Amino acid sequence: MIGAAAAAMSAVQIAPMPAAHAAGCPDAEVVFARGTTEDPGVGPTGQAFLDSLRSRVGPKSIGVYAVNYPATTDFPTAVDGITDARAHVLTTTANCPHTKIVLGGFSQGAAVMGFVTANVVPDGVSPSDVPAPLPPDVADHVAAVALFGKPSARFMHAINDPPIALGPQYVPKTVDLCVDNDLVCDLHGTSFSAHNEYEETGMVDQGATFVASQLRTSWAADVPVPAAPPAGGPAPSLLTASAPLTPPVPAAGLAPPPAPPDGPSPHLPSTPLTLPGPVAPVAPPPALGPLA
Repeated sequence: MIGAAAAAMSAVQIAPMPAAHAAGCPDAEVVFARGTTEDPGVGPTGQAFLDSLRSRVGPKSIGVYAVNYPATTDFPTAVDGITDARAHVLTTTANCPHTKIVLGGFSQGAAVMGFVTANVVPDGVSPSDVPAPLPPDVADHVAAVALFGKPSARFMHAINDPPIALGPQYVPKTVDLCVDNDLVCDLHGTSFSAHNEYEETGMVDQGATFVASQLRTSWAADVPVPAAPPAGGPAPSLLTASAPLTPPVPAAGLAPPPAPPDGPSPHLPSTPLTLPGPVAPVAPPPALGPLA
């Protein structure tokens, strides 16, 4: 018995086990990059966005992944965030193909996510210095993109970085929010304090409302549609004809046969007829002679 138990345990250890992610994939996952100098995690704006989003999708499960990158004022290190976010998106699409992905970011994190969606390497940047664009089919797994305070072209020029251009496949599913007069995202902004007012101005809820709508549409598209019946409908059964049966029409010039009576006819005797007296024999016809 001990030997059998040991063999059984060995077989369990050797046999391939189902991947844990198969049962643990959420309905949607938010991949969020925090802003400059914020503590590791998704940051205050990212957390407010997650809380608002979860309140809008009912029982659906929402996972979260905080992009791992420095988020410091050494802005070229944002490439680390692009690399990490890209790798996580590819892993999620491979391991959880039915999970809807939401890309999000605040401030420098919004720049990171904007570059993640780009379909080309920006002009003036060596392809060997940045991650390659995501494969085109990955866009089918991304339900929405939410960007808060994305640095403007003016701001990116000031820090000697190329402007952010979203990939065309992601533009229709992106909400790009900027508080008025925000120094970072508004081309004419002058206030840095406005850059920290995305929750107070209601833009976090605005972004969550947009993303929730995108998710519901994406989930609904995955529900199989019942097959339609054939154009002509099911073949009628001989036992259940749709129209009442009618008697055949007699040929022209012939009267239809009379219907059988329910009882004895009043014009015919009810018993067989018998003729009185013997029946006279009938003489046979004469024989024919030979032909002349």
